Amino acid sequence: MMSPMKSAVPLSLSFCPARLDLIQSSSGLILALFMWLHMLFVSSILLGKEAFWTVARFFEGYFIFGRSYPLLVSVIVALILALVVLHAVLALRKFPADWHQYRTFWRHAHRFPHSDTRLWLLQVITGFALFFLAPAHLYQMMAHPEMIGPYASADRVWSGHFWPLYLLLLFAVELHGGVGLYRLALKWGWFEGQDPARSRARLKRGKWVMTGLFVSVGLLALGAYIWIGIQHADRVGERYTPAWATSGAATETPAQTLAEVRP
Repeated sequence: MMSPMKSAVPLSLSFCPARLDLIQSSSGLILALFMWLHMLFVSSILLGKEAFWTVARFFEGYFIFGRSYPLLVSVIVALILALVVLHAVLALRKFPADWHQYRTFWRHAHRFPHSDTRLWLLQVITGFALFFLAPAHLYQMMAHPEMIGPYASADRVWSGHFWPLYLLLLFAVELHGGVGLYRLALKWGWFEGQDPARSRARLKRGKWVMTGLFVSVGLLALGAYIWIGIQHADRVGERYTPAWATSGAATETPAQTLAEVRP
């Protein structure tokens, strides 16, 4: 007769789920921080065309190597895309897998109408949207890195009809990333303090403040690209070059003219 203290099935502990969860959290944190930095870079258009031109050329190595290498941007974007795929694959483990699981979740949400439950659902919805929105944007940047500049980007947004994609992407990525950072802080006990309930409330307020700030900046930047694109619609294909870098050429991309331009 089997002892009641022993299980009929041998117990085996696996640290794999914990490791996968740590990788998911780490990749999400990196992507969220990159999202904020990316917003700052893109919104430099609000400081003027030359400011955005300078930022774009910086990432192409222009101010380091004396000429631009758009391939550097492709490499960066490829790494971010790989990180997005990794994060998405790991996050799928926690998505409801069938109708029964969705029904269980809705029952739970109705019985315990907690705001964090709604935030989890918001993160699932925006994450699903990003499966389709993010790759389209990242592939465009990876395949055509030389098409980043005040006029080239504005032409893509307006004349290339990319503005609806970017509008949806702005809300999806900011909401998803903001909720993700909030849930990471709760999960790992960051900024917990002496009163967890008060810390949770502060984190939630901070999350909405940051989301509102970045969405507002993103809308202003998108509006600037649309306005430049409208004004430049009859000259699609023309590249912007700062006055100090003009040497009789009208091109912007280093692959064409900037290789011969020196500040």
